[in-house]
Amino acid sequence: MNAMITGPDGKPRCRWCGAAPDFLDYHDIEWGFPVSDDHGLFEKLSLEGFQSGLSWRTILAKRENFRAAFHRFDFDRIASYTEHDLDRLLGDEGIVRHRGKIEAVINNAQRAQELVKREGSLAAFIWRYEPDRTQLAKPQTASTSAQSIALSKELKKMGWKFVGPTTVYAFMQAMGLINDHVEDCAIRGEVEAARQHFQRPGKESY
Repeated sequence: MNAMITGPDGKPRCRWCGAAPDFLDYHDIEWGFPVSDDHGLFEKLSLEGFQSGLSWRTILAKRENFRAAFHRFDFDRIASYTEHDLDRLLGDEGIVRHRGKIEAVINNAQRAQELVKREGSLAAFIWRYEPDRTQLAKPQTASTSAQSIALSKELKKMGWKFVGPTTVYAFMQAMGLINDHVEDCAIRGEVEAARQHFQRPGKESY
């Protein structure tokens, strides 16, 4: 199957971004561009966990509701959530009301605090798992990688939840640890340029 579609500007894009109207902006502006902001990384990892068993379209449509409900994924605030907050979230029709996934975000916020205290930042830890380009599969042909498996395993060992290898791989694709835009996608070159100019967090320490 052809991995490309033609965008509204006449340029080729990854086929998946044509599946829903709101996918195009996400594909062109966000997906694959490198991120070093701890809250941004925590948000995406949390949303990928919520996506488990669902479609990304469902999560993307609710993203602003998620941000409002979870205090823009400020994990220091989320870590101190109480039973009242859990009840509030379970009653929020604007998000996915899955108790296990909501509890996982609260748990993971606490684990993120521990990791930041030990490593300096969430970003410094996560970017250690950026794969060498020679280790990458052809774009959009894999659902896991050696690095996503390793990162998933380490996060689970530290007590994180809903961070399986497939979830982590999707997170790595979105946050720019890999450039998984197909070879002729008009955005692939923009992502590659952004990655080349990106200062890897904590690089001086590892």
